[in-house]
Amino acid sequence: MRIHELCTEEEVVSLVHSFYARIRQDEVLGPIFDARIADWDHHLTKLVDFWSAILRRTARFSGAPMPKHAALPGLSLELFERWLGLFEITLAEQPNRAMADQAWQAARRIAQSLWSGYQMSRDPKALPAVVSHV
Repeated sequence: MRIHELCTEEEVVSLVHSFYARIRQDEVLGPIFDARIADWDHHLTKLVDFWSAILRRTARFSGAPMPKHAALPGLSLELFERWLGLFEITLAEQPNRAMADQAWQAARRIAQSLWSGYQMSRDPKALPAVVSHV
């Protein structure tokens, strides 16, 4: 199976929209995201492009998530783990198991990378904590 055959664009859209609907309903993460995202339709379009680039190799995403996340005040390891936990719940609902498995591996790397970058932007000498999915 070629990588672009892992999933359809519709499956990526469904995954992204389901996940961020869950994020927006979450009592902890919802307010954090809603305070920073003025246009959810535009943001979801960018996130679909991001995940399509990862899962389907479409190369549609352009942007730099690291600086935007590093600039946010007050993020914590627990928030990254909560994000990852909600992503895992959403993936468990996906009928395309191959896509879910690939997305899970990517999400774990993304969460760790963003958290490490966030920590290093605040204390370059500190050893970054590991994000787990409690």
